[in-house]
Amino acid sequence: MVNSESRNFSLKIQKFENGHFISVTEGSDKLGSMVVSLATGPTPITTTIIPSRSEALFLKLVAERISTRMGGIALVSTFIQKPLETGTAKALMSEIMEMTEDE
Repeated sequence: MVNSESRNFSLKIQKFENGHFISVTEGSDKLGSMVVSLATGPTPITTTIIPSRSEALFLKLVAERISTRMGGIALVSTFIQKPLETGTAKALMSEIMEMTEDE
């Protein structure tokens, strides 16, 4: 759980040998906007599966950072009630990066 600016987010990460599935939800657990990124070289290939109304940049950034870091596939889903504030996005990104580090 990440609490930021009086909002509560649940982070879940499923690790696989060749990738990660990351879910960020606000409120009850739901699937939402989805992006997949594959690190194939210096620049990852990223595709939107389910578009986001407001968090497209956050989704893409998380997916690309994770896939590049591990050299594999990152599938990221977010279900967020309202747009993220900058501080909240930084807190979520920091927590996600910390959770994926311990491999």
